[in-house]
Amino acid sequence: MDQGGCQMSGGGGGGGDGSGQDQPGVITLEDLESFSEDQLTDSGNGSLEEEGKTMEEEEDEHSDQLLQYWQNVARGHQVEVSQEMAEPIRQLTTNNQGRSNREHISFTLLTRKEKCGELLYEKRHYEKGHWACITMREDTYEQSICYGFMRIMKYICQQNSLGDYLGMTLPIITVVRTNENHSVVSHEVTVAFYLPSEYQAQPPQPQDDEITIEMWPATTVYTRPFNGPTNEVTIINQINAMAELLDSPGAYVNDSFIVAGYTNPAHINRQNEIWFLERR
Repeated sequence: MDQGGCQMSGGGGGGGDGSGQDQPGVITLEDLESFSEDQLTDSGNGSLEEEGKTMEEEEDEHSDQLLQYWQNVARGHQVEVSQEMAEPIRQLTTNNQGRSNREHISFTLLTRKEKCGELLYEKRHYEKGHWACITMREDTYEQSICYGFMRIMKYICQQNSLGDYLGMTLPIITVVRTNENHSVVSHEVTVAFYLPSEYQAQPPQPQDDEITIEMWPATTVYTRPFNGPTNEVTIINQINAMAELLDSPGAYVNDSFIVAGYTNPAHINRQNEIWFLERR
């Protein structure tokens, strides 16, 4: 599982039973449905249901407002969201004909360390599984994450061999690489999406030639939750904080880490996790 990285995704850990309890969200995820309508209303764009309009007109307006909102958020990362993203955004941020339940990746909790009631980290085991992955090398770390996630979105939303919406799984992860002393994050990141259970045996193939379907082996990770943005500064801080807690550099991979995201990148209080991969 030590391959690649993503941002437009936030994250918040699941329960100890591996069920991944619901928690709030960078451009992907857990609260997208409620986020899309609540945020649009709060932003002064008006109600999504205006009297006198047909259902099709309302859906088109809703889609346009969602796209505009995402475009505004992405500009903060110097990222452009094109018009062709309107339909993938709509599918990921609406009920999508009842198919928008989020499947949490299951895991087995091995150990949990707390101090004064505060969770310091968990050690979890994840089984092997198929992931859709894309590695990006943009001018900035944030651009790599954002563009990578948008291409994964297109794969999830019909640009696959089934031509259908595949459904969402959580977390969306990004594999980030650092230098030896964890002071610099590489702009090369891999965005990865765990395929829903029903497609694990026969993964739909991507139309995007740069997206690959990979079988990642069973993996044990040390994971720690954190809130807020997932930029280069916060990730470096979280990596160093986790390394200090573990205080055993020989136990984990030292130059490749995972940021797991469970919530929408536009949320003020994003919930995320940093994962350290146990060395084999």
